[in-house]
Amino acid sequence: MTSPPGSTAVDFPVDTIRPLLLEEFAVIDSLLAALDSDGWFTPTNLPGWTVKDIVAHLIGTESMLAGIEAPHVNIDVHTLAHVRNEIGAFNEHWVESLRGTPGSEVLAQYRRIVAHRTEQLSAMTQADFEAPADTPVGRATYGRFMRIRIFDCWLHELDIRDAIGAPGDEGGPRGELGSAEIFGAVPFVFGKLGKAPDGARITLELSGPLARTVHVEVDGRAAVVPELSGPATTTIAMDSSLFVRLAGGRVRAVDRLDEITLGGDTAVGRRLVENLAFTI
Repeated sequence: MTSPPGSTAVDFPVDTIRPLLLEEFAVIDSLLAALDSDGWFTPTNLPGWTVKDIVAHLIGTESMLAGIEAPHVNIDVHTLAHVRNEIGAFNEHWVESLRGTPGSEVLAQYRRIVAHRTEQLSAMTQADFEAPADTPVGRATYGRFMRIRIFDCWLHELDIRDAIGAPGDEGGPRGELGSAEIFGAVPFVFGKLGKAPDGARITLELSGPLARTVHVEVDGRAAVVPELSGPATTTIAMDSSLFVRLAGGRVRAVDRLDEITLGGDTAVGRRLVENLAFTI
């Protein structure tokens, strides 16, 4: 991202992130507005969650950011099979609290919190975005949190589209900014989760809406490099739509191997694609 002459580059520019987050809110609204009463109960690729549950989660996170406390529920959400950590438990308070609420009212509540958050975000300056904040990835800045919000909402947009059979454009500015969280995690995913061996040179070739080539070398630790220092020891090729869903833990590589092309050390490649999921 380049800046005009004389300006100072910032990592998380409010004038870029804010309009894309508001656009994402609106895109999700348009998907939900088209649902009939049964559509809200469509199962998604997220264990235990329907479309309505995803929206409850979005309402919950934006409510938290607006300073609204999570509602009390009458079950111990930690005992639910799909709850793996405290963030998951927090999400489930909102999901459980809205489980018996009709989809039309959930949509109305989503619109109310989006309107409130739009008002808050519209008043924010770059200084506000650079202020320290607790985020899902630890202590960072408010701007980083808002980029994570684009990632989370964008990924849930795809969850909803997949569930109800409503394909859409997964590229463009929202997709590029949302997927920045995924591509920024590639060294961690390949090195820590996939255990790429020292000396590995890996090329990830993605086609589709987020097409790109990513080179990773492991020299003590994995890092993205502009180009490899020698021939790739492992190559991985797939459509970016599949890559995003693997990284988000929405699908399993073992079920989609016919859509993935591995080259070089295919044992390493297989291990890498089977350990792409990094979301909380």
